[in-house]
Amino acid sequence: MHRLGWSRQLYRDVSVRQAVAWCNRGGSISAEPRINERIRVPEVRLVGPSGEQVGIVPLAKALELAQEYDLDLVEVAATARPPVCKLMDYGKFKYESAMKAREARKNQAHTVIKEMKLRPKIDPHDYDTKKGHVVRFLKQGDKVKITIMFRGREQSRPELGYRLLQRLAEDVQDLGFVESNPKQDGRNMIMVLGPHKKKTEAMAEAREAQAARKAERQGGALAAAQDDAVQDEAVQDEAVQDDEASADLSAENPEA
Repeated sequence: MHRLGWSRQLYRDVSVRQAVAWCNRGGSISAEPRINERIRVPEVRLVGPSGEQVGIVPLAKALELAQEYDLDLVEVAATARPPVCKLMDYGKFKYESAMKAREARKNQAHTVIKEMKLRPKIDPHDYDTKKGHVVRFLKQGDKVKITIMFRGREQSRPELGYRLLQRLAEDVQDLGFVESNPKQDGRNMIMVLGPHKKKTEAMAEAREAQAARKAERQGGALAAAQDDAVQDEAVQDEAVQDDEASADLSAENPEA
């Protein structure tokens, strides 16, 4: 008996180690609920299609009801005693769940840090170009890491980079704020700007603007089509009038 108990314990330990190793290799334990004939219990607590409580019934009776309603018997609470099962269209349920998860991922805000590199003695035109990129990033709700790169003797004048960072922060203060003050990092000086708008707000505004542009294009196409129709109708009316005038002239001058 002692040897048998030791063997069972060893078997459990090995099973646990195998499961952990499987998960570490990227495997996962299936989260799919058991449905229909995969459910292996003598009785279940049944919930109807509309959420009504049917009560505790034998598994065979629950499967029979599922066939009558042309639905699936889905185990929704496997740890309950007895397990709770519900009558539902499992294919439709999986599809709707996937759509909800997809919509949630689409609306999820991911923190993104963009980077913009400048030189202390940057050309005014280049500065305007770089500032335009920073403005675009902040409007999108992203953080921006500004890096001033010093080279050669420029390293002895860090105040040039500091003044440039201050100037940039003032130029975009309507869209962002200084989240991390300028600090020296080796040959570089770094500052981080944060947006006033949240990422979700920026995404929502971008979608609204896109929808407005699409509606405007569709409206313009519809207006153009209507104008073409009006012009075609006018041309047809002119042609009819010309035909009528020719007919009247022929009637007045039968000899011709």
